[in-house]
Amino acid sequence: MFSDNNKNAKNRMTTESSGQPNRIGQKTKIKGDFISEGDFRIDGTLEGSVKTSGKVVIGREGSIDGKVECVNADIEGNFSGELNVSNILSLKSTAQIEGQVHVAKLAIEPGATFNATCDMKGGSSRKELSNDKKQEIGKSA
Repeated sequence: MFSDNNKNAKNRMTTESSGQPNRIGQKTKIKGDFISEGDFRIDGTLEGSVKTSGKVVIGREGSIDGKVECVNADIEGNFSGELNVSNILSLKSTAQIEGQVHVAKLAIEPGATFNATCDMKGGSSRKELSNDKKQEIGKSA
């Protein structure tokens, strides 16, 4: 009876903890590489890399110097390095970005500093005209 309850409790803990958010608090400095399925919030300093199938948030006092791979990112603090965001990167007015950025969609608030090379690989909504249509347009002008 007790062993069955313990198994269920262990299974619930494993399932619940796999998607738990990760947090690096203010005044905390960490060097290293992190891989997780959960979201990350950085309010301290990280030198290294973060790879997650979730969201990365860099708080106003937070900073990352390294490489980040994630689905979405919200940045209020500092980032330096390579940033790969498969969906939306949102830069708040206090954000300072330097390095290389690869993103599908980008939102930048006024006041943010964005000193980076940026490669956007989102789906294009514009369809290219065929050569015949281009020639027709050129003739009618």
